[in-house]
Amino acid sequence: MKFVLGRDDLAAATESAIRGTGTESERIDVRPVNKASRGMVGEGALDICELPVVTLLQAVAHERPVLLLPVTTLGRFQHQTLVTLGERTVADVAGATVGIRSWSQTTGVWVRGFLTEQYGVDLRAVDWVVYEDGHVDGHSDPSWIRRAPAGARVPADFLDGRLDFAVLGNELPADDRIRTAIPDAAQVAAAWSKDKGFAPVNHVVGVSEKAARTHSAAVCAAYDAMREVLAAEPQDGPVDLHPVGFEALRGPVSQAAAYALEQDVLPRPVDFDELVARSCEALGVPASRLGG
Repeated sequence: MKFVLGRDDLAAATESAIRGTGTESERIDVRPVNKASRGMVGEGALDICELPVVTLLQAVAHERPVLLLPVTTLGRFQHQTLVTLGERTVADVAGATVGIRSWSQTTGVWVRGFLTEQYGVDLRAVDWVVYEDGHVDGHSDPSWIRRAPAGARVPADFLDGRLDFAVLGNELPADDRIRTAIPDAAQVAAAWSKDKGFAPVNHVVGVSEKAARTHSAAVCAAYDAMREVLAAEPQDGPVDLHPVGFEALRGPVSQAAAYALEQDVLPRPVDFDELVARSCEALGVPASRLGG
């Protein structure tokens, strides 16, 4: 079985667990890990792969043979990723130019959800600029956003003043002029998560349907191994940043799916119980086996 996981500790545990079932295992090293998404979804090149949660939801909505293994490999607060220069704040987003790498980027889906839900922003009143396609072929960006010129990059356009705001996570440049657009973003994010009962999950684990049907024991062993690693981590904050199990992921994945549908990221609704049913049927296990 070929797999991609960004964290070395999760990868080592997964490799050992798979081999413990008598199944061959090979870790494919892809950095940044999201670069593996297209090969997993579009080409079936991997058996297990860390995926942005919105990529997984799009894959399901577009009938790709990808299943949810309910493990959070990357969880973080997201309010701080909307950044600006100077004195602008979130109150100035309407009518402004906002850059984001991809319309279907998971961080962007969360941020736009916050903008509509918490700040009453009409997303169509914003001049959105996107720079790349998403990970799932067949998705078309909404007609009311525009594409940056070929070769342009979000950080450069942002720092050079061609964007009023940008959504930047790992790509955030080191520049003292940058500030979060949402005042007290860390406190706002913690309060949002405490109120919701979950954090805005970023990356989860996807499994190919073929691997699930052929190597169910190995996939379940990998789940157990990752769950054990994550359970040993200290919890600091109002909610678990790395929830594991179907019930633990129901809240954040359902919220991400609702935001994505509202933003024309998904072509149809994706209900969480659909994800559970697809995974369990292919693996031949009850939901309780995977924290359901």
